[in-house]
Amino acid sequence: MFSDIFHTHDWDAVRESIYSKTSHDVERALQRTQRTLEDFKALIAPAALPYLETMARKSQALTRQRFGKTIQLYVPLYLSNVCQNICTYCAFSMDNLIPRKTLTDAEILEEVAVLKAMGYEHVLLVTGEASQQVGVAYLQNAIRLIKPYFANISLEVQPLQEAEYALLIKEGLHTVLVYQETYRAANYKQYHPKGRKSNFEYRLATPDRLGKAGIHKIGLGTLIGLEDWRTDACFTALHLQYLEQTYWQTRYSISFPRLRPIAQAEGSKSFAHFMEDAELVQLICAYRLFRDDLEIAMSTREQETFRDHAVQLGITSMSAGSKTNPGGYAVAPQSLEQFEISDERSPAVIADMIRAQGYEPVWKDWDQTLL
Repeated sequence: MFSDIFHTHDWDAVRESIYSKTSHDVERALQRTQRTLEDFKALIAPAALPYLETMARKSQALTRQRFGKTIQLYVPLYLSNVCQNICTYCAFSMDNLIPRKTLTDAEILEEVAVLKAMGYEHVLLVTGEASQQVGVAYLQNAIRLIKPYFANISLEVQPLQEAEYALLIKEGLHTVLVYQETYRAANYKQYHPKGRKSNFEYRLATPDRLGKAGIHKIGLGTLIGLEDWRTDACFTALHLQYLEQTYWQTRYSISFPRLRPIAQAEGSKSFAHFMEDAELVQLICAYRLFRDDLEIAMSTREQETFRDHAVQLGITSMSAGSKTNPGGYAVAPQSLEQFEISDERSPAVIADMIRAQGYEPVWKDWDQTLL
């Protein structure tokens, strides 16, 4: 289990190791073709910032070599904003007094009709973490409902048991995204004071349960802004390295959700660990240089200009036309969003932007298109 490895690493020691890296360490990492976790530390260190142009060129070349000049398009479909957790950064938090909504079968199909009209084949189902209202039975039913309409179904919900994941995989589930939010165990509970999500260890073990269940792809990431992003990124890379070695038949993706302002949360625009755009570029490139076959996703949390430039940096997929509220596409467009969207352009406009840069937007999963 990853927890056995995780507990041999001290947060402060890892952080010090990253921030003590020198330009010599960065240059050595850049010269290598097979990079270690120590090389990754160097590439995310402050010492690597002067090397961004070199990192970007190498990242672009590796991405094109492995994935071609393609960007996969996906869309989130929020099924419910009911949540049994208190999370200090999320609009769906149980203590946030907002109208709650869970889509019915008919409403799900209304949303699906809109997404299909946009051209989507890859959908990400999202809910709050509420095992009673949107438990396994609800998710199983939702997957059955939408399976005839999409080539690829992903899930971002509460952590489940291994047998529950196996059940959903049989129904057609392809990918599960599970973000640890932060690997700083000592501070984890201050962001998640109540609910099942407050159990750090259970969440940490979720990718292991997914791997054992035989999931096709696991998505990892942390919520950038909670803690020092460099240290969290290093622990994510450590987790990725373990998973690749243990569940080698599974594919992996990484995302970089930066904290965004949320509705009805005072002070939500002030985050303790702000990340500059140049630092996000650094992180994207560092992950690509660390793992050339890693899928890297970017959501509509990011600004238009940044996403336009990111197409050639090393990302492999992006969302477009996203709504982060249940029923946001057709049923209840005025319901509260989980976070503010920065890039509100339509999927068609995003596809045109991708083509204008000499890349091809891919609407289906690579597994389907490359067979």
